Amino acid sequence: MKKIFIKRYGFLFTCFISYAIATSAQTSDLRLVDWSPKSQLVVKETKIIKPKYPVIDIHNHLRDLSKAEYYLKEMDKAGVWMCANLDGLSENDLYKENLSVYHAISRERFLVFFSPDFSRIDETGFGEKEAERLEEAVRMGARGLQIYKALGLTLKDKNGKLIRIDDPRIDPIWAKCGELGIPVMIHSSDPKAFHNGPVDKYNERYEELIANPAWAYFNTNIPSKEDLLDQRNRVIERHPNTIFIAAHMANLAEDLGRVALWLEKYPNLYIDIDARISELGRQPYTARKFMIKYQDRILFATDTQPNAEAYRVHYRFLETDDEFFDPAPAHKFQARWMIYGVYLPDEVLEKIYNKNAIKILNRYKEEIK
Repeated sequence: MKKIFIKRYGFLFTCFISYAIATSAQTSDLRLVDWSPKSQLVVKETKIIKPKYPVIDIHNHLRDLSKAEYYLKEMDKAGVWMCANLDGLSENDLYKENLSVYHAISRERFLVFFSPDFSRIDETGFGEKEAERLEEAVRMGARGLQIYKALGLTLKDKNGKLIRIDDPRIDPIWAKCGELGIPVMIHSSDPKAFHNGPVDKYNERYEELIANPAWAYFNTNIPSKEDLLDQRNRVIERHPNTIFIAAHMANLAEDLGRVALWLEKYPNLYIDIDARISELGRQPYTARKFMIKYQDRILFATDTQPNAEAYRVHYRFLETDDEFFDPAPAHKFQARWMIYGVYLPDEVLEKIYNKNAIKILNRYKEEIK
């Protein structure tokens, strides 16, 4: 009887142990990068093909000129009225080529911003000369000034010294923008996780930084995030007649209370939402209150080359109360959390989608109707 029991149940026991060991090994060997859990939540999914109001995407990079027609088709599919191309570089007169290509397709639908050539900063009269080039670009059709994050972060002068955002040699350019009535789009610093702390198990953007190690600024010679934001804010304060659009929710979407203080302090400061719905959508109650309170100072933007599906994720975030959805298709993978819609009132949506941008752009002589 004992032998029969062992034969009958011993085999089953052996199979169970083998399965348990195999399962345990498989589970413990799973790498984080391979972990892709599927939510079991049953929640509403609202499909928005076009927004409630025509959209002005005030922050984009349309550097691939060969795709200009494709960009326009995607804009049409997604209900995007205008798109600002921030890649009108002064260097090698690239802004002229951008103006030529995009205005040949539609002067109304594509806005081109001019970006200074800081490699000339050691030249005598740099600020005045570059301001003249800016004015020439505006006469040709440019509608704003673009400042990349490299200013203050990586750009250096001939002596190898970092060029500060508040370097007085740049002042004539900021002043010229105010004189011409065109806005400055300025990107200063990056997400807090890129600056604050090592790339370890506690870093909430760990996977993104492992994939892009150059974005990790901790323990480098790069100025702190606080220093970079202070430099930017000094420029905004020094030039009250110039409108500044601080990109990426003033690059502090993780702390909307601080951003609110800046908006209260600097009446010439505006912000855009580009590449930050992943941050806003994980704090939907705070974000909704903030966006309603500062509805006159926020602009729609994506930082994602025109793509209908990417735009629709933004619309879903802004217009619906949908829960727990993936923001990655709106821009790119940034972190593992899901987001929640902020279901903004119609009057707020219209301002963010286009009215605030029109107000800023119409400070220049060519009014948008």
